[in-house]
Amino acid sequence: MPTGRVKWFSLEKGFGFISSDEGEDVYLSASALPDGVTTLKPGTKLEFGIAEGRRGPQALSIRVVEAPPSISGSRGNTEDLAILIEESIKMLDRVGNNLRHGRAPNEAEASRVAKVLRGIAGQIEGTN
Repeated sequence: MPTGRVKWFSLEKGFGFISSDEGEDVYLSASALPDGVTTLKPGTKLEFGIAEGRRGPQALSIRVVEAPPSISGSRGNTEDLAILIEESIKMLDRVGNNLRHGRAPNEAEASRVAKVLRGIAGQIEGTN
């Protein structure tokens, strides 16, 4: 399986890119994240399958191989969780605004929102 590192990932946008070890940029959808993983930091080493998408290579079957080193201990984890919650609020605000205008989320977006919320809930429970 190919490997690479997360170039960037936006929870709000629902996607990001991996810089593969072969030097190729690979599209990374939030729906491809493994269960329990809601976001990825730049530099995270991944193993993944590749399929040809509409706009080029797309990552499938993501597996986190190695997280980037953390400078601080548990405080860093709470800071990461705070950032994740703030990004989720933006995502939920967008969904709420669409609902106010009679536009329900499509199946893929609804699934992504649910996955993110389950992941955050699990992380919050783990910080006690």
